[in-house]
Amino acid sequence: MLNAFEIDILPGVRGDLEEPYEDAPGAELADVLLPLVDRRWIDVCRVIPWTAPDGSSGFQPGRPIARDELPALLANDDNWEYPDDGEWIGCLTLILTDKGREIPW
Repeated sequence: MLNAFEIDILPGVRGDLEEPYEDAPGAELADVLLPLVDRRWIDVCRVIPWTAPDGSSGFQPGRPIARDELPALLANDDNWEYPDDGEWIGCLTLILTDKGREIPW
């Protein structure tokens, strides 16, 4: 949930986990995230480009990915590794939903 608040990409999520999840395959991590999606606390999106009002480039979460696509995407271990080129555009990210923002911290 914290990673969704921070809008972190999946490798950053993995880096915040403790064993046994830190080294778990994507399929096991999908089993952890999918119930949060099903409760409508988080969405999984791809990072897309964004242009600031001053013209500088950045990124933001895109539209939520359909639930039926998530098991395969989250089970793909490549999505849990930082991209070789350092480019976050296209990476999977977590975001809090309105319902997720209601959860007291």
